[in-house]
Amino acid sequence: MKKEESVGAKEYSLLQKIDSPQALKVLPDDQIPSLAKEIRSFLIERVSENGGHLASNLGAVEFTLAIHRVFETPKDHLIFDVGHQCYVHKLMTGRMEQFGTLRQSGGMSGFPKRCESEHDCFGTGHSSTSLSAALGFAEADRMSGSDAFTVCVVGDGAYTGGMIHEALNNCSKDLRLIIILNENEMSISKNIGRFAKELSHLRASKGYFKTKRTVSGVLSRVPFLGKHMISFLQRVKRLFKTVLYGSNVFENLGLFYFGPVDGNDEAAVEKLLREAKASGESCIIHLKTKKGKGYAEAEEKPDKFHGMSPASQKKKGSTFSAQMGDALCAMAEQEPNICAITAAMADGTGLNGFRKRFPERFFDVGIAEEHAVTFAAGLAANGYRPAVAIYSTFLQRAYDNIIHDVALQGLPVVFLVDRAGMNLGDGPTHYGVFDVAFLSQIPKLPIYTPVTEQALRRAMERAFHSDGPVAIRYPNGCESPRVAEEFYGGAEKGDDTVVRPNYEPFDTPDAVIVTHGRIVEEALRASDLLRERSVRVGILLLEQVAPYGMIAEQVARRLPQKAATVLLLEEEIRNGGMGMLLSEELKKLDVMKNKRLITMALEDPFVIPGKGEGCLRAAGLDAEAIVRAIENSMK
Repeated sequence: MKKEESVGAKEYSLLQKIDSPQALKVLPDDQIPSLAKEIRSFLIERVSENGGHLASNLGAVEFTLAIHRVFETPKDHLIFDVGHQCYVHKLMTGRMEQFGTLRQSGGMSGFPKRCESEHDCFGTGHSSTSLSAALGFAEADRMSGSDAFTVCVVGDGAYTGGMIHEALNNCSKDLRLIIILNENEMSISKNIGRFAKELSHLRASKGYFKTKRTVSGVLSRVPFLGKHMISFLQRVKRLFKTVLYGSNVFENLGLFYFGPVDGNDEAAVEKLLREAKASGESCIIHLKTKKGKGYAEAEEKPDKFHGMSPASQKKKGSTFSAQMGDALCAMAEQEPNICAITAAMADGTGLNGFRKRFPERFFDVGIAEEHAVTFAAGLAANGYRPAVAIYSTFLQRAYDNIIHDVALQGLPVVFLVDRAGMNLGDGPTHYGVFDVAFLSQIPKLPIYTPVTEQALRRAMERAFHSDGPVAIRYPNGCESPRVAEEFYGGAEKGDDTVVRPNYEPFDTPDAVIVTHGRIVEEALRASDLLRERSVRVGILLLEQVAPYGMIAEQVARRLPQKAATVLLLEEEIRNGGMGMLLSEELKKLDVMKNKRLITMALEDPFVIPGKGEGCLRAAGLDAEAIVRAIENSMK
């Protein structure tokens, strides 16, 4: 594809010239505002078309430009927390032409990715990991004698995560580490009026730093008393500043603090970065930016423009997240001890309605999944029924808390595990493919796996009347009409079973697929293909996978008596997953003696689809692969 065709040469004349950070460095200062305007226009166009994170990237334009004008990647290390605000960085490092493939199969990742570019020194996708990694880079450079800098960009949302504070506690003054704190939503610093602004302006001036370095240099050469004089002046300065300006947590930790400053003023940020670079010590640069800057709708409603779906992707109905939120509200109306907890994802997990209707029973703990789970354990131990709504990929962070604080004590906490299964757009960092395996190892923890709205509501009713912990995992998006009809349109619609067949008991299929989750749609497609080849396939859809002994007995009652292939199918990891554990239980039963038992599961949890390839095809779990497995087993 020609450049003119892909991005519009006239509209992005400046942006097209930037194929590397070096090209940005030689751009005249007076052209930077025009470049920033072109970048915003480009991002709005491309993200609106292909989906992705818009508001956060619109707010990160100027300070990202400043970073690349001051530092030398890949020699210097640039690490973004979460990483969803790295689009401008990718534009400045020669990836403009790849933006047409953003978040698509075989395309450019929506997060920094080491194998994608030498300028992406560390892969991210989960929050609050950046500073720990940055410390690793900075300490490695110190030990090896490198003069490289490490720049770490942390948003105020990520700043709520515990790992950031653990890392701050381990920062030493003598590293070439620059931490950029990007405040675009919550107020971290208190407003102390004109004096704060004047002091910030003073500390951002070249004269301030020049004087500071000169005085320190002169005094350090004074025999015997020099070091003591420097220490005394520093204590006096801190006392004076504390009385007039207030205590600063960063400088109390030994980090030099710059700011706050307008992060959407490229020249101001660039000046601070150059002074921080010259300071010779670890620094915090505090920026205030506007999420969605330059796009009125995104500025007004940044949450709406945080993560956008492609323009071609139309919603087909209410999502599982929304259905869960509605069901939880209905139950909370009847049960005054039900409360909801989120780790900064009220909108993504469908809890906004609950927050509005039951504010006194809603808790957003920030990006702190470990705390969320143990906090829920405390609520449960004192008589409440907490629901913890967390994406599958983020629940991994709280595994110890689930075991030690909830399961060990048998506390009635309901884990609402959102975005379960493989998710193409965000790639492996957001695959929800480990939760079945790691939750299956916890004794007395039922795991429900609804894939229709009806099944989700049934699971929630059961969960909130349980006397111990329960996990309910469900996929992103909406239910499939065909799945709802095939498994819930018959006579068993209102019964209490957790194994849903799509064939009548008197049928005798040649093969039976036992599965759970959204991959049942591939199972249905495979059954259609096999029917064309005169192979009859029945499907058992599991609403629950654990405890496995009970599920095995229910599955066995629905298997044909004759010899047949039984395929256990899932889109989660094989080791410790449903297929492995359920097959062990089934083999104990007499009904399996004349059956061919095979398992299909995810062998590579980090699989990346090629161009135009879906996740399941890349993983070898699509309908065609299922057909091959069944046909091979029948030979």
